[in-house]
Amino acid sequence: MTETPRTPLTPDRVEAVARAAHAGQTDKAGRPYAEHLRAVAEGVRSRGGDQDQIAAAWLHDAVEDGRLTGQWLDRAPLTRRTKDIVLAVTKRSGEPPEAYAARILATPGALLVKEADLAHNADPARLAVLDAATRRRLTEKYARMRALLGLV
Repeated sequence: MTETPRTPLTPDRVEAVARAAHAGQTDKAGRPYAEHLRAVAEGVRSRGGDQDQIAAAWLHDAVEDGRLTGQWLDRAPLTRRTKDIVLAVTKRSGEPPEAYAARILATPGALLVKEADLAHNADPARLAVLDAATRRRLTEKYARMRALLGLV
């Protein structure tokens, strides 16, 4: 059952929170991190994702990157489903990829968010600006996760 907050964050507010949380952060290519968040949210939307999944896409790296705390997420005016998706796609220190993939697969709505995340991370244009060793390492990492999630 999905919890419905009394005054849920609007989609625009979720985006603003995510952008503020990642302000000043850049990706491996030196681009503003918010570009990745926007691309993942758009990827979720274009794949038919709903508002809970789009909100989770905006927030998908916030707890993992330490930009927002688990306590913030727990108290945030978001649906239980959005929170569950964010927690599912948040990697845990020392966690084997198989356990991470299993949690994503066991959480309704999380696979679509991770699929959009992987699609943007593995975008050849995005990877092209990285050095060859990093590009090869990340390409293999993303392909392995896609396989674990049954996305190949």
